[in-house]
Amino acid sequence: MGTLAIIVPCYNEEEAIPIFYPAVEKVLRQLPELKTQYWFINDGSSDGTLLKLRQLHESVPQRVHYISFSRNFGKEAALYAGLRAQKADYVVVMDVDLQDPPEYLPKMYQLLKTQDYDCVATRRIDRSGESRIKAFLSDRFYHFINQISNTKIVSGARDYRMMTSQMVEAVLSLTEYNRFSKGIFSWVGFKTKYLEYHYQERIAGKTGWTTWKLFRYAADGIADFSQVPLDLAVWIGTTSFVLSILGIIFVILRRIFVPSSSIFGWASLISILLLLGGLQLLCIGILGKYIGRIYLQVKHRPIYIIKEQK
Repeated sequence: MGTLAIIVPCYNEEEAIPIFYPAVEKVLRQLPELKTQYWFINDGSSDGTLLKLRQLHESVPQRVHYISFSRNFGKEAALYAGLRAQKADYVVVMDVDLQDPPEYLPKMYQLLKTQDYDCVATRRIDRSGESRIKAFLSDRFYHFINQISNTKIVSGARDYRMMTSQMVEAVLSLTEYNRFSKGIFSWVGFKTKYLEYHYQERIAGKTGWTTWKLFRYAADGIADFSQVPLDLAVWIGTTSFVLSILGIIFVILRRIFVPSSSIFGWASLISILLLLGGLQLLCIGILGKYIGRIYLQVKHRPIYIIKEQK
């Protein structure tokens, strides 16, 4: 009998947990050859999520496990903790709100068993349930990062996937502090099959992913998997330097060949100074973004801290 571990990050999901578990169990009846274990990761929830997980664990102590963080460390830390805790032949990562359809689990397993795949992942082909601004920014992000990064990320890709233990070990070998799982899953390689599905409504609760949080998450992904922003800063600085030299030469030559000419335009001069100053601050900010990530990495702080585990 093979083993399957289901990793489920949770943040303020007390309403979704009692619905999620029976929904997944209903689907898993189609896979009697798999011995399943659940790993719920409570990411510092402020509601009754931990209480629900305790109750679920007490009802099925051999199959349902949970890890509770000392505070909120983020979904990436929760995924990493779940992957480290499990010991199974196959591993599934999915959200507790059932926006990741459990009905795909049997198909994922069959593809891994019968074909030469190491991972069966999912991607959403529409964003009908999101605001137009969020949908537009998400689409632009995938297009942009695939233009500037050597690690290609499939548009609309979800964390929802089933992986072999070999691929999971490869993912865990990347112990970086700043984690961007979509990029990590692609970077480690392995043969991946993508299943497409349409937008699914949350079964309960509300999402914690605001537009600002998604923007920061996208910025982290770009910094983790591309050095193009640093190259851009270099090109901006070089271009500004060359234009400044050409401007100085122009002013000197004009003064030599047209002595009677005078230099006017203080407003233009101030505008140029502000422009150059702004470009310098932009480049310093880009550089600081990367240096900050190095700073966090070299301190070797733990990615998460466990307060309770069952």
